[in-house]
Amino acid sequence: MSLRINTNVNALAVQNAMNLSSRDTNRAMKNLATGSRISDPSSDVAGSAVAEQMKSEIRGMGAAKMNSDAAMGLADVAEGALSEQATILTRMRELAVQAASDNFSNSERLMMNKEYSELRQELDRISKSTRYGTQNILDGSVKEFEFQVGTKSTKESRISYNSDSNTTASALDVDSLSVENKTDARDSLDALDKAMNKVAMARASFGAMQSRLQSAQNNLGVGIEKLSAARSQIADADLGKEVSDVRRGQILQQYQSSMLQQANDQAGLALKLVG
Repeated sequence: MSLRINTNVNALAVQNAMNLSSRDTNRAMKNLATGSRISDPSSDVAGSAVAEQMKSEIRGMGAAKMNSDAAMGLADVAEGALSEQATILTRMRELAVQAASDNFSNSERLMMNKEYSELRQELDRISKSTRYGTQNILDGSVKEFEFQVGTKSTKESRISYNSDSNTTASALDVDSLSVENKTDARDSLDALDKAMNKVAMARASFGAMQSRLQSAQNNLGVGIEKLSAARSQIADADLGKEVSDVRRGQILQQYQSSMLQQANDQAGLALKLVG
């Protein structure tokens, strides 16, 4: 066995091993603290890059889902207004049916017509005051809405809706109706039936758009779930493994400290030869 004084090769070898062990142990502890398998990107450069790309896509899909959630508000606002208009038309038709019968006199029909006229005005007011943001959506104003429900710039990432519904009293041809007499009341029935059909068509249009947005929401929700699971496989720490690695590193460091002491003591044997 060669004894050297100036250079303790064995001690240097043990120190190098201790440095490597300490680095791995510290990395495992950091992984535990952060919950990430690649808390230090240098440990897996490719995995870190893929995980970051997935993270960006997941957040983009989350923003797109929020867009689709907000876009559902357009259909919700329109549906609420159209539902009330349908109720008004139903009541107007009920009054027309009553006024068409000789059970009521003209004086009584005049009283019915007051309610009938007020309902007609309210029908018109609803259509002219219903808005999504600052845009009227039931007065015939043509507005194309584009909702970003994807993460790309292509048209496949957008849903377009052309809002041109018009449920004003004039568009429904009920602005001049009355039930002041039996003839007017009977003439109102056909016009009211057509008006109710137009309102139903408008509701169907908004409902179809709402259904499409719902499908987009569902697809985004599934996409976020699956992509998050895939990213988890790459980036999230395996707690069981990391705890084991930390414990293993700590035990190894204790053993290496003992070996370093042995290496340092070995150099002291040279003193015995000198003495």
